[in-house]
Amino acid sequence: MNQPTPAIVAQGAVKRLPRLALLLFCLAYVLPGFLGRVPWKYDDISTFGYMAELARGATDWWRPTLGGVSPEVDALLPYWLGAWAIQVAPHWLPSDLAARVPFMLLLVLALMATWYGTYYLARNPKAQPVAFAFGGEAHPTDYARAIADGALLAFIACLGLAQLAHETTPALTQLCFTALLFYATAALPYRPWAAGLSAGVALFGLTLSGAPSMALALGLGGATLYLLAPTAGTTNASQKKIRANGLVALTLASALLATVLNLWRWRIELPQADLAEWQSLGQLFLWFTWPAWPLAIWTLWRWRRQLVSARFSGLHLWLPICFVAVASAATLTTSAADRSLLLALPALAALAAFALPTLSRSVAALIDWFTLIFFTGCALVIWVVWISMQTGFPAQPAANVARLAPGFVHSFSFAPFLIAVCASLVWAWLVKWRVGRHQAAIWKSVVLPAGGAALCWLLLMTLWLPLLDFARSYAPLVRQATSSMPQKPGCVATLGLNRSQFAAFQFHGGLELHALHANSPCAWLIADLRTVDQRPDITQNPSWQLRRTMGHPAERKESLGLFERQPQPLPAPPLTPEKSE
Repeated sequence: MNQPTPAIVAQGAVKRLPRLALLLFCLAYVLPGFLGRVPWKYDDISTFGYMAELARGATDWWRPTLGGVSPEVDALLPYWLGAWAIQVAPHWLPSDLAARVPFMLLLVLALMATWYGTYYLARNPKAQPVAFAFGGEAHPTDYARAIADGALLAFIACLGLAQLAHETTPALTQLCFTALLFYATAALPYRPWAAGLSAGVALFGLTLSGAPSMALALGLGGATLYLLAPTAGTTNASQKKIRANGLVALTLASALLATVLNLWRWRIELPQADLAEWQSLGQLFLWFTWPAWPLAIWTLWRWRRQLVSARFSGLHLWLPICFVAVASAATLTTSAADRSLLLALPALAALAAFALPTLSRSVAALIDWFTLIFFTGCALVIWVVWISMQTGFPAQPAANVARLAPGFVHSFSFAPFLIAVCASLVWAWLVKWRVGRHQAAIWKSVVLPAGGAALCWLLLMTLWLPLLDFARSYAPLVRQATSSMPQKPGCVATLGLNRSQFAAFQFHGGLELHALHANSPCAWLIADLRTVDQRPDITQNPSWQLRRTMGHPAERKESLGLFERQPQPLPAPPLTPEKSE
């Protein structure tokens, strides 16, 4: 039985969001966080370390290592992309910035795939608004475009996207290829060749990015839903079966590739039964997916009749539900919960977008007022702390910064300040535009959430960037070591350093690092003091003298020691008896 759609949308409500404005908005969100900063702890700098090792030919491309240690995530493609970018970049471009260039493009591709995936889902006949008796309902193409605009804005508005989507880690490549697979499955009834090519790239990309199980689950789940759904577009039953089989074949081929490259790893860790862990997971779901999850729940409620109709006719609902469910299951059963939940955001944003044509005026006003208060308050806090660091007034924020990041010295930069001022003025204009009485577009309810998220992220990456670089990078720790060594110390031995620390000393200090062994020729040793306490060959060896202890100023738990090898006195020559004459 066909159920009536809850979307009642007139043609005037599907006003197109200006493409230039949307493009500039996306660039304003993508570029901050990639430009102007140094690699951050922990995954960001360690991933860059593997890229740098590959770029200079110090490790095998199929089995990359850093200091003899394999990556924590069994991925290949993220490290290859960064290494290739470093190799082809001009010499004047810093290697860390060169490694970020392909990841900028990956984030752009994720945004595009989310938009187009939602667009084709909204083209589904079951997703279209109610037809009016005398005409005037939204045109299918215009309606789909407006829903896609809303999904893109909801995607950008998700709080959990900001940091993880701007780091050069496998999480971003997995996000991009998940969004691309989402687009491929949604567009399969309408663009079979483009969708098939995208599905192949997405499935093999996910596999090479360390998520072969996600590729398998999403590929088979998407093919099953597509096969069960009623025929859409211009396809017939036989064509639909061929396309579904093709998607299954690509999924199995990606699984075979993972088997050949030995990329399968058992990472399932069921959550403990204690209340604290469940509270932590609940808080993660609440803030990480905000504000998409309330809109997604509203979508499920208003479109509930389409969900339970025969033969999965609501593919525009079941497909994003499948993607969100798979990512949520991975979140609950893996240690990297936030990076797994990141993969749910494109589909969750698409699901949230279908709530927009069903929102009442009072609910839309509630979203606007809450968003206005929340993001304006966050922006004011960022500005007040920055002004306090610059002028000392008010005094308490500057005192808090000095307590949390001792040794940090703030400086004024005109260009970031100008960018932050312009962004704040644009936010004020956007608020004025939204509270006007002339907006009828259905995407208007997610303009302020997306604009507020972009504003706060841009303010953090301009006004607070020096502070964040000081607190979230290993540069202050490395400076402590290099200031106590000669300018060219030669090889430096290491003991007990994790991946990110090893990469940081190589990048920030330009040191030639080698793991400590019995016959190490290095004159200097950087070691974790907790590991040293278990090594009597160092603590009781007079040839190694502790020169200084080091710790990150903003993180007390790290404690490293810098040791210098003492020259051993030459043995006295043996006495020879005097010859008698």
